[in-house]
Amino acid sequence: MTSQAQATPQTTDSTPSAAPVGGAPVDALLERLAALPSLMVAFSGGADSAFLLAAAVRALGPERVEAATAVSPSLPRIELERAREFAAGLGVAHHAPATDELAREGYRANAGDRCFFCKTELMSVVAPLAAERGIAAVATGTNADDLRAGFRPGIRAAANAGALTPLADAGLSKSEIRAASQAWGLPTWDKPAAACLASRIAYGVEVTAGGLERVADAEEALRRALARASIPVRNLRVRDMGGDTAKVEIDAELVAAVAGRPEVLAAVEGFAEVRLDEQGFRSGAMNELLPNPERYR
Repeated sequence: MTSQAQATPQTTDSTPSAAPVGGAPVDALLERLAALPSLMVAFSGGADSAFLLAAAVRALGPERVEAATAVSPSLPRIELERAREFAAGLGVAHHAPATDELAREGYRANAGDRCFFCKTELMSVVAPLAAERGIAAVATGTNADDLRAGFRPGIRAAANAGALTPLADAGLSKSEIRAASQAWGLPTWDKPAAACLASRIAYGVEVTAGGLERVADAEEALRRALARASIPVRNLRVRDMGGDTAKVEIDAELVAAVAGRPEVLAAVEGFAEVRLDEQGFRSGAMNELLPNPERYR
């Protein structure tokens, strides 16, 4: 298994003339980034923001690029350490400022626009940090697919705060980002989506620190149980549906195997009822339950 340190030689070529991989969209991305004096990437640790961070280093050099990973109860515990390791491998300064989404009533209320309040909080912390550090711009890992999806209140909040979206502006889709990441030797090229823990809580159910911790603990326990059962899961979510009920989503091809192993689901503690979603994992599953998603676009 390739470590972050081993991958570094492939990911830290910071000269603008480094041969780009991925064709015109990647060329366009590097050109856009090279025109910036300096950049701070709002770095979640996911495949998109990781690729953006690596591209910024190629275009600008590590001395003109910094990364900021917001730390709050909504960040899965393991993601911060992974983000730190990745940034260190690229040779860029990494910051872990605390954000307080739970202080925002709109976030706690958890309506369809929860992400708007989350991203507003993020930018209220990262933008001043960038200014303090003398960094000219802040960018998020929003990609072209995110814009086409339509339901993205957080994108609107980031735009309101002046954040750049270089990946989307260059027309880079998720699949193109993964392909280019693989070609560059980035260990995040096939990393599963790791949305914030609040995305596990059904709209209308109040988001609390305790609730976020409960779903985090449930997912960790379920992953351990799946490993013991030799079921190689890739995508997994434990959704808090309210009423002390949890819904488990896993890769669709694994649903039958898990359904036949009741002791696996029994590992999910903290809920009175745990049920398996027969459709399997799908990104944005909670949005399917919104009665009127158009109002939040």
